[in-house]
Amino acid sequence: MFGYEFMRQAFVASTFIAITAGLVGVFVVSRNMSFLSHTLSEIGFAGASFGILVGISPLAGMIIFTLISSIAVGSLSGEASRREASISAISSLFIGLGILFLSLSAQSSSYATNILFGSIVGISGPEVKQLMILALFVIVIFLVFYKPLAFDSFDHLGAQAAGLKTRLLSITFLVTLAFSVSIGAQIVGSLLVFVLLTLPAATAKYLVHSVPKMILVSVGLSLAGVWLGLYLAFITNWPVTFFISSFEVLAYFGGLSYKNWKLTH
Repeated sequence: MFGYEFMRQAFVASTFIAITAGLVGVFVVSRNMSFLSHTLSEIGFAGASFGILVGISPLAGMIIFTLISSIAVGSLSGEASRREASISAISSLFIGLGILFLSLSAQSSSYATNILFGSIVGISGPEVKQLMILALFVIVIFLVFYKPLAFDSFDHLGAQAAGLKTRLLSITFLVTLAFSVSIGAQIVGSLLVFVLLTLPAATAKYLVHSVPKMILVSVGLSLAGVWLGLYLAFITNWPVTFFISSFEVLAYFGGLSYKNWKLTH
């Protein structure tokens, strides 16, 4: 399997993608922002389609759209019902825009398939380098802001009382989330990137209770999912996304079952 260059590149890219998604996902779950990662994945579809339309890379278009939208959407306030309605409206708008951009660009349906469902096995050497740089950027940001960001994510009121600049921390998190969505979409596509950004972290929450352990378990589950997915896709010729999603869903229900078992014993 590793005798093929495209598989070596796929494993390198997926490793950095999984580490980034597993790390950021812990804070997505702790901040109850799973809805935002799902919305950004749909916005990312429009961004990638726009990139194709104007002649830039789909990844660049996705980053531009998700970066701007993450801060705008994440800043929505008010009643939960009103926020959810606004998110639904925004999601619908950007899905429509994505389809329009693809139609205007006159590209084949394969472009839409790659954007929606990922195309990690067809990733090129330069694209791998781009993903590695973006992933390292996200990881460095989290290393620099780890303590205050963890404090704010798991105890927002306590962070405010301690005098932390929670607004700045929130913007920092939203920026890294935007990059993570754009990075993760390269392997599972814009429709399912929220799988890597939510399920491993949600599973980790059932298994361990400290933030460092949650990060380790979340990253471990993300890596296991993408590595196993690539291997099974190679030997079966089935979509990588199917195997990754199936593994993470099974792991989630396994973690949930373990938690329930602990509560009754």
